[in-house]
Amino acid sequence: MKKHIAVLEGDGIGPEIMAEALKVLEVVTRKYNHDITTEKAPFGASAYFEFGASFPEKTKEICDNADAIMKGPVGLAVEDMKKIPLEERPEKAAILPLRARYNTYANYRPVILPKELADFSPLRPEIIGEGLDILMIRELVGGIYFGDKVEGVHTDDTYSHDNCAYSRAEVEQIARIAFKEAMLHRKHLVNVHKANVLATSRFWNSIVDEVHKEFPEVTLDSVLVDNAAYQLVKNPTQFNGVMLLENMQGDIITDQAGGVLGSLGLMPSACVGKDKGYVEPAHGSAPDIAGKNIANPYSMIGSVALMFDKLFGCKKEANSIWAALFNVFAKGFRTQELAGKSTPKEKILSTTAFGDMVVEYIEQN
Repeated sequence: MKKHIAVLEGDGIGPEIMAEALKVLEVVTRKYNHDITTEKAPFGASAYFEFGASFPEKTKEICDNADAIMKGPVGLAVEDMKKIPLEERPEKAAILPLRARYNTYANYRPVILPKELADFSPLRPEIIGEGLDILMIRELVGGIYFGDKVEGVHTDDTYSHDNCAYSRAEVEQIARIAFKEAMLHRKHLVNVHKANVLATSRFWNSIVDEVHKEFPEVTLDSVLVDNAAYQLVKNPTQFNGVMLLENMQGDIITDQAGGVLGSLGLMPSACVGKDKGYVEPAHGSAPDIAGKNIANPYSMIGSVALMFDKLFGCKKEANSIWAALFNVFAKGFRTQELAGKSTPKEKILSTTAFGDMVVEYIEQN
């Protein structure tokens, strides 16, 4: 396989965790005889301060010419972000344009916690039970985030509004992805919505029900988003399988899932379009710990696994990365934010040490 990958290190801890992901990419490339090249490009708040744009034109060109994109988290400390005009802040001028440019409508976020690692979670071990294995599928380029927005003074009043809109085609394509994934994950799909209030949710549900007819083997459950939030803490194993979420609701619920796991550092993701996609950790840039070599690179490395799987169709390579990640934890090692009071000091890994152990496992297995 020959591929060229654009690498957007991002801000804060982005360059540190990206370095570990690139080490893993290199060893997998070598072990499985692929021809994979990378090219770095500026992106995010740091790009704005250096080039005057959070998503510079040169970066767009590099991404356009790449087969896939590896993206780190973006954003700097609050005082630094205040120096960036609202229209140029990364969330508005970089993240959403990146999604729209490549129509990455399907966001994959695996929520995995084996029962052996139940101590990671703030929930009691009996609630984690036999472990969590949930694949959250979030629609990523529609809904309120991409709808028309009005903010400020208008005529005789001051008001704002954000328009939430979905087309049939948008719902059909994400629903079909979710059902296909459900066929591979316990044949169980939970559709999350707010149909008791929102017209868009009722529209969404009607189309999901139609697409379900194409996948009669899948058990389809339906749950209101507020109840889903409650149940995710009360009894998360009931969602083992696939969860389907619209854009804003998915943004919130997937982060809550990170809390259930015990860290957003355990939340990799892939954003997939018909022709191209990118992978990224679901967490932020944590500028308060940047440069300290203590950030957890799991999510960035796990995103490489998702790239091989969801973007390149290379499951063997993806599985080797997942096995390496969980082998590190199985040996009792922890990154700083996962360490408990009983974790021996010698078992707490730096960012680079974690990456080195993952690379070593892949090389030897």
